[in-house]
Amino acid sequence: MRYRSKGIALAVAAALLSAPALLAPGAAAGPLAGGSAAAQAGQATAVANAAAACSTSNAAQGKPATASSTESAAFPASAAFDGDTGTRWSSSFADNQWVRVDLGTRQEICGVDLRWEAAHASVYEIQVSDDGAAWRTLHRVTNSTGGTVSHAVSGSGRYLRVLGEQRATQWGVSLWEVAVHTGDGTTTPPQGGGDLGPNVHVLDPSMTNIQAQFDAAFAKMEANQFGSERYQFLFKPGTYNNLNAQIGFYTSVSGLGKNPDDVRLNGDITVDAGWFNGNATQNFWRSAENLSINPVNGTNRWAVAQAAPFRRIHVTGGLNLAPAGYGWASGGYIADSRIDGTVGPYSQQQWYTRESSVGGWTNGVWNMTFTGVEGAPATNFGNGGPYTTLQTTPISREKPFLYLDGDRYAVWNPAERTDARGVSWPANAGGESIPLTEFFVVKPGHTASDINAALAAGMHLLITPGVYHLDRTIQVTRPDTIVLGLGLATLIPDGGVDAMHVADVDGVRLAGFLVDAGAQKSENLLRIGEPGASADHSDNRITVQDVFARVGGAGPGLVTNAVVVNSDDVLVDHTWIWRADHGEGVGWETNRSDYGFVVNGDDVLTTGLFVEHFNKYDVLWNGERGRTIFLQNEKAYDAPNAAAITHDGIVGYAAYKVADHVQTHEAWALGSYCNYTSDPSIVQHHGFQTPVRAGIKFHHVQVVSLGGMGQYRHVINDTGAPTSGTSTIPSKVTEFP
Repeated sequence: MRYRSKGIALAVAAALLSAPALLAPGAAAGPLAGGSAAAQAGQATAVANAAAACSTSNAAQGKPATASSTESAAFPASAAFDGDTGTRWSSSFADNQWVRVDLGTRQEICGVDLRWEAAHASVYEIQVSDDGAAWRTLHRVTNSTGGTVSHAVSGSGRYLRVLGEQRATQWGVSLWEVAVHTGDGTTTPPQGGGDLGPNVHVLDPSMTNIQAQFDAAFAKMEANQFGSERYQFLFKPGTYNNLNAQIGFYTSVSGLGKNPDDVRLNGDITVDAGWFNGNATQNFWRSAENLSINPVNGTNRWAVAQAAPFRRIHVTGGLNLAPAGYGWASGGYIADSRIDGTVGPYSQQQWYTRESSVGGWTNGVWNMTFTGVEGAPATNFGNGGPYTTLQTTPISREKPFLYLDGDRYAVWNPAERTDARGVSWPANAGGESIPLTEFFVVKPGHTASDINAALAAGMHLLITPGVYHLDRTIQVTRPDTIVLGLGLATLIPDGGVDAMHVADVDGVRLAGFLVDAGAQKSENLLRIGEPGASADHSDNRITVQDVFARVGGAGPGLVTNAVVVNSDDVLVDHTWIWRADHGEGVGWETNRSDYGFVVNGDDVLTTGLFVEHFNKYDVLWNGERGRTIFLQNEKAYDAPNAAAITHDGIVGYAAYKVADHVQTHEAWALGSYCNYTSDPSIVQHHGFQTPVRAGIKFHHVQVVSLGGMGQYRHVINDTGAPTSGTSTIPSKVTEFP
């Protein structure tokens, strides 16, 4: 949130009844240790082992072909694969028509050429299958103009088909020729393990330049909100004294022990807001994980906004979530942590804390939510307070993390917990250790082809800090694959491809990376499960944690849907999905994205959901039996006028829309704020929209007008009092219906 209105001052003043004097950390600059020669050599070797060149021969020519339909016997499926550009396949006059070829054996497919007749598909997908029944999408095209096109793809299968979803003409869809290119077999097999690349700093207690390394990184990253630098600091087990690690943008700090207390910092890990005049509402994209902090003055400061997780931390003192001077703040997320002293949010507008232990909690502004937190305050939302407290979290699974198993790197993969309360450590019950040798270590210079080759070889991914441009979609197709990022590793799709697709398979774990929209429009940034996915994953669910999506800010970005969940039983634990309201490439059409988070799967649970500023619905929920615990939302600042967001006779798209056909849904602690800076006269009809049925329940929902920049007429559907004036007072509904 980038809230600048003075209206919040009234709410903050009420929260700051007894704010103690706190230390303001200083900054110092120094030389930053770079990657070692060995690390750079390892990177060069890995890049040299790139994926195979794509063969120019046509693996599909003359192979058996079938189609969903034909216009007549004169236009058979085989004509699209006969190598003759004077013959063609043509479908019946309908949408959703396909033609497919049997390559005979499973092939690594790297390119597909299409020569469309005038009757082409405006929307189509290129798909592969191992059995001709279950299909995986390699590439999706919207707004096609036909003609002859070549698509670089990456994936494997025995069967390939082209599915024309929408016709461009009144006729069917027709292809003169389809050519399929495969790898030439010259690739060196991907190797697992190795060094962690040039942007990872591994620290041990014997080092004398640790403070200098942090200071140098902070000097670069304190205000570098949209830069390309990325940093990960890893502490080996041991004790570290007299350290003040100030954490800027795209900087992560983690311990390498099995448990947080294996790494003890006698000092502070600090986030403050001096770079932004004491305003912490833009302290995004940073993290701390898996260590213990013994604060110098008894209280550690972690004044962050969104996308700044604080996981698996033991603070042997208090924790202050506000900046020095108690300026505006808009976080935040804590999980699996123990804070021995009191947590003071002070000026924080909202916060979600999951399965932790706190010595106390002092106050809150609008929405403070707790699930499974020992020491959490009692619920008081219905009495005018900010607290929503659930005694347990229904389903949870902690994020995978890198650690040292003896003297070798491994990744700890925690087990699922149900109805959990309190921290998961030191018991770590049911988890598993996976050696780093089973991970392809992605480093700057690696390509999407390299990544897909490693995935096809059955490897997990450890994505080291960097910015990775993708010329094709990353395809995660193997059950139980882990994709783990370090240092806010960033994926940017180029040329209109989607950044990542996850197949409808069990147990995939995505964690710790940022997906940033490219300048050419993608359909999705992240898609989990193919359209129509229906497999049961309740015994081994797909999990998404600390995966963030961004549209614009670092430059123009365009995508239809930021994140789409098609699979059932998915757990999404902490995400910030953000259409930028500031930075480069920002404007109503310049960084257009209609939908932020779309759920089509059934039995999906989200805990800690942050979604902001999308052109239409921020959250659109189509699946059955969905559940959300905690939502923070802002409507798009830059809506030019009421007409631009009016639909179906309603002014404004709801922040959270449950589709009309849904029978069962439940949500707790949802907040939506409006800040219509382009047209403050906009009166949004409601923040939340849902069908009214016995199986649908909303608990503790609220809307807030930020300083009077636009208003809400209702909270949910036609229920709830309107907001008014500039005093930034929430309008609440405790239970609906």
